[in-house]
Amino acid sequence: MVTTRCVIPVIKSPQDYQVYRISPHDTNRLAIIFDSTSANTSLTCCVEIFDIGGQTPPNRHQWAVEMFFILKGEGVAICDGKKVNIRTGDSLLVPPTGTHLIRNTGNSRLYALTIMVPNEDFSELIRSGTPVELDAEDMTILGRLDSLKIM
Repeated sequence: MVTTRCVIPVIKSPQDYQVYRISPHDTNRLAIIFDSTSANTSLTCCVEIFDIGGQTPPNRHQWAVEMFFILKGEGVAICDGKKVNIRTGDSLLVPPTGTHLIRNTGNSRLYALTIMVPNEDFSELIRSGTPVELDAEDMTILGRLDSLKIM
């Protein structure tokens, strides 16, 4: 007989997200949804918010796979010199050791759901940055308020 352990899920809403700018002059912010401090697993899941013209610095991970799902906006992703345009609804998977960056090329903010497995100290890097807040525009996107119709 196999017994399974029931785990109560961790549920968060955008008001619960902790948001950071890794370096003071970065043009992107990361809103942590889940990481090893809030979920007993080695992953980092966050919403990455890029200002107009904003981008990540080129970076790479030794073991981690990183996935980006574009929630809203448009941009370009570059990995090991290869460029691809990205927009709402697109997914991007970056393999370990791929040097990559994402740049917002649109005329509004770019929002990406970012998941990295294993964590590889990503959430610790994020949390070492400057705490910031989500603003009204962010909450509209993350809270799905833009999909509500007033009757």
